[in-house]
Amino acid sequence: MLGIIVSTTLIALILNLILKKVHLPTIIGYILTGTIIAYTFNLHTAVNNHELREIAEFGVVFLMFTIGLEFSIAHLKKMKREVFLTGSLQIIITTMFVFLIAKFVIGLETQTAMIIGTALALSSTAIVLKTFNETKEINKPYGRRVLGILIMQDIAVIPILLMISFFSMTEEGNLTLTIGKTVFAAAVLLGLLYFSGKYLLEPFLKYVSQTKSDELFVASVLLLAMGSAYLAYYFGFSYSLGAFIAGMMIAETKFKHQVEADLIPFRNILLGVFFITVGMQISFKIIYDYFFVIILLLPVVMGIKFAVIYGLVRYEDNKRVAFKTALSLIQIGEFSLAILELARSKNLVDPTHSQILIVTIVISMILTPIILKNLSKAAAKLIPEDVMMITNTHNVSEDTENHVVVLGYGRFGQAIVKELKTFGQKYVILEHNVKFYQLGKERNEPIVFGNAAQRHILNSVNITKASAVIVAVNNPEVLHLICEAVGDLTHNSKTIVTVTSEADKEALQGLHLEHVVVETNQIARAVVDEVLYCRLDN
Repeated sequence: MLGIIVSTTLIALILNLILKKVHLPTIIGYILTGTIIAYTFNLHTAVNNHELREIAEFGVVFLMFTIGLEFSIAHLKKMKREVFLTGSLQIIITTMFVFLIAKFVIGLETQTAMIIGTALALSSTAIVLKTFNETKEINKPYGRRVLGILIMQDIAVIPILLMISFFSMTEEGNLTLTIGKTVFAAAVLLGLLYFSGKYLLEPFLKYVSQTKSDELFVASVLLLAMGSAYLAYYFGFSYSLGAFIAGMMIAETKFKHQVEADLIPFRNILLGVFFITVGMQISFKIIYDYFFVIILLLPVVMGIKFAVIYGLVRYEDNKRVAFKTALSLIQIGEFSLAILELARSKNLVDPTHSQILIVTIVISMILTPIILKNLSKAAAKLIPEDVMMITNTHNVSEDTENHVVVLGYGRFGQAIVKELKTFGQKYVILEHNVKFYQLGKERNEPIVFGNAAQRHILNSVNITKASAVIVAVNNPEVLHLICEAVGDLTHNSKTIVTVTSEADKEALQGLHLEHVVVETNQIARAVVDEVLYCRLDN
């Protein structure tokens, strides 16, 4: 056993070092590690071990706990439309599409078709939220929509598992009793977690923190995460739902950030174990025997999910948000594996069909990190910004000079404009997002609607006569295009660009940019300045 553990750690380390070199996420490395050790040590049956599955599942539990820390109850209330409306409709509509195909095209039984439909409607919470947390995309408009839908999908696991129990029953009289028990259990669970979070949680954490023992505080955090997960499981719900609710409770306290910092190492280790178990389920024999079925099934399911999610989000938001949301969720998730395994064990899904679906799910999960990595690039190339009839746009006089051109009026652009006002500096804003443009108009800003990557638009704001050009855009692909266009007109001699890391700065090499500000460096410098100031002050 120790030899297997050492080999697994070595393989995972080597693969992830290679993947990091080519800028691919570690998730793929863990999945490939699982496949390698399954064939090397003949561990295909080990993945069905109940204890191993539960340990692996706690990676998702801790992930949902940390996600809960970012979203308090008040925050969730603001997202109720994304969670309960968009999320519910996505599950229902996707399930019905897959059900109709499975029932009337493939010819499966009604119960089997319904189970497969619900399983394939779910997406991967573990992969998507882990990636979005690392890239901070969780705070962007499409990130919030993705999170809302994933929360609803996690909640939906409960009625799906309940449905499988109904289908496996022989006595019809048990149906009403089971529903009653489930409703009662949900009420008791939510009541216990709410009461504990409101009246007991903060005093408990305050008492533990007063001991000034890091060991006791970490142990308390682990107890809260695992205890809440077990409580949910005890009442018949998923581990991750209990952990998510507990995370939201802690988010209301002042200990939120310390709890998150202490839990992240455990979360990342267990998520690695989870993805290794996913990789162990890949069977090359199944892929070989049913290659054409899998090749057909994978794009069909992904296409259905993309179309449904895009349509739902597009009804309320612009094309780019809808595109990014839909593309982020086209994979099939880890809970789908658990649903299919339970249905197979109760003879509701044929073992061969189950294996085909499992391989399809795992392949979709492997593709997901690559898709998420290129999300912004794909959106920039395939989906232009929404254009609507713009009226009363600001006209820049031909005599205007020595002004600052601010390209972008998002959060960073708004902060820049605020500072320019403080110094009485004349400026003009160029914005291509309708929402931000309208916001600027409401604030009576000198804002022009247009695409900053187009030279004639840049000329309309007298960019060649400007004293400086500030590029306030956070999309790397769009940023590069804008800097190219600005460079053609001004040689980028007065262009100021902000990037998040040194890697982003290197990506702009060759554009002759003289003023590139790296956020992490500036923050570090500001922190050190504060330290030195405090030392001198004392």
